[in-house]
Amino acid sequence: MRCDRPLHRALRLLQHRALGPRATYNVRVPAETVRLSSSQRLQRLWLIIPAACVVPAVLDAFQTYMQGKIGRPYGTSWDNVIFSGTEWLFLGALTPITYQLAKRFPITRETLRRTLGVHIIGALLLCLGWATAGVALRYVLGMVPARALAGNFASWLLTSLPWSVFMYFAVLGSIYSFMYFTEAREREAQSARLSAQLAEARLGALRMQLNPHFLFNSINSIYGHIDKSNGTARKMLLTFSDMLRYQLYECGGNETDIEKEINYIRNYVLLQKSRRDESLAVSLEIDDTISGFRIAPLLFVTYIENSFKYVGNDTDRENAVLISMTREQEIVKFRCFNTKHANGTNQMERRGIGLTNAKKRLELLYPEKYALNIIDEQTFFEVNLNITIK
Repeated sequence: MRCDRPLHRALRLLQHRALGPRATYNVRVPAETVRLSSSQRLQRLWLIIPAACVVPAVLDAFQTYMQGKIGRPYGTSWDNVIFSGTEWLFLGALTPITYQLAKRFPITRETLRRTLGVHIIGALLLCLGWATAGVALRYVLGMVPARALAGNFASWLLTSLPWSVFMYFAVLGSIYSFMYFTEAREREAQSARLSAQLAEARLGALRMQLNPHFLFNSINSIYGHIDKSNGTARKMLLTFSDMLRYQLYECGGNETDIEKEINYIRNYVLLQKSRRDESLAVSLEIDDTISGFRIAPLLFVTYIENSFKYVGNDTDRENAVLISMTREQEIVKFRCFNTKHANGTNQMERRGIGLTNAKKRLELLYPEKYALNIIDEQTFFEVNLNITIK
């Protein structure tokens, strides 16, 4: 009988008495947080702006018609009425230029000059397109002869330039305002979802809340009942006690000292090595430069747990779990590698809740400050995680 089996049974009994049966809690996310994505909303805005140009087109055509009725004895021609309304429709048809440039070149502090130059060019393109369409329509309606097209185009270009620039940047401002508004709403929705998840976690924590005094007294009692000759089991229990103390007292906040996190990782690997046979090669290499900063607690442990859970157990080749952590300036590089069964029967937890939650934590705690690369091959599984700590 292996030396850790009595300890394993004792810890299971302790866990059952301390925690009791498991309970499931469901917290519903408010329905108003489920909305269209920002890209879908922006696409709707792209359709709304051209459609909105129909309103001034109708009003301008009506104005031209009424002015002809009131101010002229013979009224006005239908060509003028059609032209007055259609020029607004041309403007609406050209607004996708503004939409595409706004989407492709958002305004940021770092790219302000380049973006401003791009939008000035876009405004000139809008002016050119609007003048070209307007002169072409006037020619089709017989309002300008062919010999006067060049002069009419130049005149129309200069006349429409101020108005085109104004309309371009007015539409651009509307698009940017809508983009920033939808992003703010999405952040609010994400905050609501996180609040719901936090409430669910708190309910679970209340249900599984431990009494540290009882827990550590029980561990001491178990330690006293283990035969003194069984040094391995005693050492495992002390290691487990240190790990539990870390989870209870050091993991309540958003950050912890990296030295404490590394100590927890060393203890976890030590426990796993103790309960595995010698066919498993385990390597843990952590550079001395990994110190002097704080990091989210239990950030790397999920990947380490996953490796020990799914490492192969073949007899005809080496089974290995390789863990390393290095530092290059302000970037911490974590690598976790494990072999898999040669026949590929142990499916890695590629989409399991553990790795999924780990990635969500990275997105929330280190947005745009991490790079995660997971390689899942037939014979091995590897995680490479780089985190910028400052």
